[in-house]
Amino acid sequence: MKMKKFINAQENLTKELLEGFAAAHADLVTLKPGNMVVNRKLEAANRVTIVTQGGSGHEPAISGFVGDGMVDISVVGDIFAAPGPQACVDAIKMADRGKGVLYVVLNHAGDMLTGNLTMKQVEKEGLHVIKVVTQEDVSNAPRSNSDDRRGLVGCIPTYKIAGGAAAEGKSLEEVAAVAQRFADNMATLAVAVRGATHPSTGSMLADLGEDEMEIGMGQHGEGGGGRSAMKTADATADIMLNALLKDLSIQSGEKLMLILNGAGATTLMELFIIYRRCVQILKEKNIQLVANYVGELLTVQEQAGFQMFIARMDDELLRYWNAPCNTPYMKKQ
Repeated sequence: MKMKKFINAQENLTKELLEGFAAAHADLVTLKPGNMVVNRKLEAANRVTIVTQGGSGHEPAISGFVGDGMVDISVVGDIFAAPGPQACVDAIKMADRGKGVLYVVLNHAGDMLTGNLTMKQVEKEGLHVIKVVTQEDVSNAPRSNSDDRRGLVGCIPTYKIAGGAAAEGKSLEEVAAVAQRFADNMATLAVAVRGATHPSTGSMLADLGEDEMEIGMGQHGEGGGGRSAMKTADATADIMLNALLKDLSIQSGEKLMLILNGAGATTLMELFIIYRRCVQILKEKNIQLVANYVGELLTVQEQAGFQMFIARMDDELLRYWNAPCNTPYMKKQ
């Protein structure tokens, strides 16, 4: 099937989307060389700052969360590709306001390679940087082997939690400890009913039959789960939420964050129907839902499906989640 998208030259996709994004949110961010999206208030930041990285094609992630209370600089790679390490080193130098830099990396092969090379360089240069890796996909490895777990939508609430701690004036070690504690207590499971297309080539990233779904599909069509016939919203929610609760050993009486992240071609109607069933399940299990989000945070070029995310919460993490922020795609007062 011929791809139908409003694009110009394929080689200019990332450049043009970043120019448009920066122009649309010029009050909050500015675009710097090296595909860096920078918080306009960075220069005045007298606190720990936050740098992250990731490929384009997942909008609004990750640059949509640059601004006060979340990310200070996002370094953007080409479509579905990690940026180079030198751009990340440059971003960390630019972000450093004397209090140190938290560097958040999602666990994908390219991002980890860039992240590790970046850390070697910044350590060589004596910069005060701590890296936190988000790796919460329960579908492709057990919790005991979390280094093999992919980083999915959990990076977004991690930015928010870390940003809240940084805004309170915590030290870099304290901000990193809070971010790591949150990351260690989160879990995500994705489902897809139709794979994405690569906007540069038009090729399908995954091929699912007309009556098939796959629970556990990765962010770019990677396998890891099991294919089955299409199920109802309630049946899908039951499978996914119970798997996540089991992974984190969530018990009756605990506090939980729940996020449903649409992958790009799943409607809010569908997400709300799923969310409704999740609320029913949590009530039945006497688990307190204290934080939530339903919408699109990290998408995959019209992939149909969604990511279900949960995190074990406590009063401190909840305070950081509810702290003020002002970014293009998340605002709290």
